[in-house]
Amino acid sequence: MIKLKLPKRKRFWVFLAIRTVANILIISGILFSFFAFSPYIEKEIWYWWHSHYGKKTVVTEEINTSKPKKTLPPLSLAPVDTNFGIVIEKIDVNAPVVANVNAANYPEYIAALSKGVAHAKGTAFPGSTKNGNNNVFLFAHSAINALEAKKYNSVFYLLRKLEVGDRVTTFYQGQRYDYIVTNKQVVEATDTRYLSEVSKDPILTLQTCDPPGSSLRRLIITAKLDKI
Repeated sequence: MIKLKLPKRKRFWVFLAIRTVANILIISGILFSFFAFSPYIEKEIWYWWHSHYGKKTVVTEEINTSKPKKTLPPLSLAPVDTNFGIVIEKIDVNAPVVANVNAANYPEYIAALSKGVAHAKGTAFPGSTKNGNNNVFLFAHSAINALEAKKYNSVFYLLRKLEVGDRVTTFYQGQRYDYIVTNKQVVEATDTRYLSEVSKDPILTLQTCDPPGSSLRRLIITAKLDKI
């Protein structure tokens, strides 16, 4: 077998070309990864800074949602939509809510999630206390599509940071209704009972994918109406 040996000068230029192409591919991969994960990084940095240096509210008494309160605590930001919106200050959520979205219709709820948080059709609206079902069911993305990033595709990315006792603020038809988190759990993606079960108690259910960016399981946050 005859082996062709390139002149030393040509070998240098071939090596330089290969190394240049390899470096370009590596740099492109790094830039693409940064672009894909930058929304996550931004939210994690925001949460870390807010947790360490942001204004904190100290709860000095046990939360009792059945005990009347004079006023709700003031918000540090203006809601983007008071006709139907949601604000969760702890995790930097401030988004409109799209009403009556069919959670079983993929094209319908994907279109809705590009505009904000989706309200499941057939469930209650914020403030409901006397209907047959008083469960307000809202769901949203926790992921970013790097090739088609939308403003609200990661609105619930930090939802896992919520704990029992945290406050979730909703607005409906110009009225404000706050809910206090009572439970957090991760369930299988096929588990839909939290959407279909009827609740006589006035509750809010928040759902997103878990882990963020996947469709393996669902994160469910349950909160009870904070009556005033």
